[in-house]
Amino acid sequence: MLNEHAKLLAVFRQTGEIIGRKKLQKLIYIAKKLDFPFFEKYQFHFYGPYSEELNLRMEEMCHLSFVTEVREKKSGYYQYRYSLSDQGDEFLKLSKYHLPETKDVLNELNEQSSKFLELVSTVLYFENLPKEDVLDKVFTLKAKQNYSVEDVEEAYRFIDHLKGKCECLQ
Repeated sequence: MLNEHAKLLAVFRQTGEIIGRKKLQKLIYIAKKLDFPFFEKYQFHFYGPYSEELNLRMEEMCHLSFVTEVREKKSGYYQYRYSLSDQGDEFLKLSKYHLPETKDVLNELNEQSSKFLELVSTVLYFENLPKEDVLDKVFTLKAKQNYSVEDVEEAYRFIDHLKGKCECLQ
């Protein structure tokens, strides 16, 4: 019944802590695009792909005390830190759900900045379009982020790198 909750708890077990709601959204979206077993529905939003389902699931897990959420004031905005709580770890043990060992990929995603993950997830969201069209989308939809052509190229290289890592896991 709570299998999707267990999947997210397993992510926190493997990553330790995820700092930022945007980073969490992008990390799960990118993992999903890499064929990790996530089924949240995403739509394009102000900061790129966004899942209301994931947001609600995180709220539920915080209310159930499965995930620890720490709110910190950072130069004019609030930042959230998420980690697996003892109750969440106990639930995960009882659920018997085990995310395939993907710690390297998840940690590599978690080490990236939210801004970069926003770009990577945007590129993946439009991956069925020709590269020139993806560039147009990025420069139009993400104009305030001031991404360069080199930034987009780096996102493509990072995606290829992650896909290569995921192929080695299978």
